[in-house]
Amino acid sequence: MKNLNICIDIDGTITNPYFWLDIANKYFNKNITIDEVTEYEIDKVMGITREEYNDFYSKNKLEMHNEQISLRENAKETIEELIKLNNIYFVTARDEDLKIITYSYLKKKNIPYDDVFVLGTSYKVEMAKKLKCDVFIEDSYANALQLSESGFKVLLIDTNYNRKPLNKNIIKVYSWNEIHETIKEMQVNEKAL
Repeated sequence: MKNLNICIDIDGTITNPYFWLDIANKYFNKNITIDEVTEYEIDKVMGITREEYNDFYSKNKLEMHNEQISLRENAKETIEELIKLNNIYFVTARDEDLKIITYSYLKKKNIPYDDVFVLGTSYKVEMAKKLKCDVFIEDSYANALQLSESGFKVLLIDTNYNRKPLNKNIIKVYSWNEIHETIKEMQVNEKAL
C-alpha cells in the first residue's frame, strides 16, 4: 500500500508558470515582463477585459498547452521519486477538450502518474475529497485557499502571482526539491502517529 495520495496541478505547478506570457504579449501587442505578473488572472495582468481574454484563450489554448512548454526544474525527477511510495493524481482546471493534449504532454515528458483529472473548472475541492488527498501541490493562491479552508494540506509553489498571506494548511515551497523534502517529512510524521 502506498503512503500518501498526492494531487498535483499542472499549469504553473509542474510547468513554467509564465509559459503563456510570450503568446499573450504577441497577441495583445504588449511587453509585460515576468516581474509584472503579480496576478494569477491573465486578463488582469494584460489589462484587458475577461471577454478579450476568453477570445484569446479559445484561439490559443492548444499552443499554450502544447508539448513544447517546459517543465519546472526537477519536477519530473521529484514525481518519479514520489510515485514509488505514493499515489500521484494530476488534477487540472484545464478545459475538458484539452484532455488528449494533457495526456500527450505527460507522456511526451515521461511523467509518471496514477491518474489524471481534467476538470474544466478551477474548483478542485470535490475531486480532492474523492481522491482522499493528503497533500495538494498548487500554484494558484485562490485554489490553495479554497483547498486549505476545506481541510487539505497545500504546498504552494512560489510564483510572482501568489505571494500573499498563508494560513496554517498552506506551506510555501520554492522548488520541486523542497517539495520532495517536505513530503518526505510528512511521511515520517505520518508514520510516527
